[in-house]
Amino acid sequence: MVVNDKNPELFIVGAGPGDVELITVKGYKILQQADVVLYDNLANKELLSITKDDCEKIYVGKQPYGKYTPQEEIHELIKHYAFTKGKVVRLKGGDPFIFGRGFEEILFARQHGIKTHFVPGISSMQASGFDDIPLTHRDISESIWVVTGTKKDGSLSADLRLAIQSNATVVIYMGMKQLNAIANTYLEAGKGATPAAIIQHASLPFMKSVKGQVQDLPVLASSGQLTYPAIIIIGAVVGLGL
Repeated sequence: MVVNDKNPELFIVGAGPGDVELITVKGYKILQQADVVLYDNLANKELLSITKDDCEKIYVGKQPYGKYTPQEEIHELIKHYAFTKGKVVRLKGGDPFIFGRGFEEILFARQHGIKTHFVPGISSMQASGFDDIPLTHRDISESIWVVTGTKKDGSLSADLRLAIQSNATVVIYMGMKQLNAIANTYLEAGKGATPAAIIQHASLPFMKSVKGQVQDLPVLASSGQLTYPAIIIIGAVVGLGL
C-alpha cells in the first residue's frame, strides 16, 4: 500500500435531514477539503458538489430493507482511503450518532491509527417542525423518548412499552415495517387514541406526512402512500398545529 504524505484522517459528518442548506457550516467546510467522500443513501447528493474537483466520491449506501454495503466493507474502505488519500469524509444522513453507526466507524479508525473527527448533523426528528410538530411543549411534553423501530434481530424495541407509560413525545426511527406492532402495543396499553404522525422526506420539497391516532398508523401510511425512510412521532405535541 502506498501511503499518502498526508496524515490519515476520518471525518464523520452529519448531512442533516435532507435539505442541503441544513448541513452545518463546519460540515460544509470539511467537505470542501475532502480527498474522499464515502456517502450514504440518505445524504443529499447535492452536497457532493461542494467537494473539490479531484475528490473521489464513493456511494456506500444502505437501502432500507434492500441492497446495502456491508459495514465491514465500509470499514475497509475507510482504512484504505485514509492511508492512500488522506482526508476521508464519511457523510451520513441526519446525525451519525443517532442510529447511524458513526461511532462504530470512529472506533474502527482509531484501532488502525487513523485520527478521527466528529461533526454532528441535524437529525430527521428535529425536522418535525416543518410539519408544525415541536418535540417538546410546555405543560404537554417535558421529555423525549427516541426508539429504534427495528433492532438488529428485526424486532421492535421493548423500550417502547416503557415509553408509553410516560407523557413524553415518542420518536421512532426505522419503524415503517413495524406499524402494526406499534399500533397494537399502544392499543394493549389502552392508549390507541394517542395523536401520531408519520413524516417522510422531512425538510425536502416533496415531504409527505399524515396525522391521526396511533391505532390507525397502518391505515394512515397506506392511504397517504408513505413508506421508508420516514420518522414516526407519537404524543400530544402532534395535535398542536392542527
